[in-house]
Amino acid sequence: MEHRDKENKVVKRYQQDEQMMILIYAQWCVNHNLSPTALYRQAYPDQWENEALADALSLTVPKEDEQEISTDTVLQVLQLFGNDDLGFIVQ
Repeated sequence: MEHRDKENKVVKRYQQDEQMMILIYAQWCVNHNLSPTALYRQAYPDQWENEALADALSLTVPKEDEQEISTDTVLQVLQLFGNDDLGFIVQ
């Protein structure tokens, strides 16, 4: 049972980190007057709906209320999660 608990914790942590990556990407888009959904569709045209991205969009704030997120930061977090196609579009 202990092994399964550790696995569950690792999976949960990964999911939380992935949600943070999506939020960083979405907020960066808002800060640059870009549509996160449109860029995502350019990178992944076969994936029409992304519930995690929709959830993240609901958490973004107006760019006037947010500190700058550098493009390098966005590219790094996208790369950590294997979103190279999206990173290419961002760049």
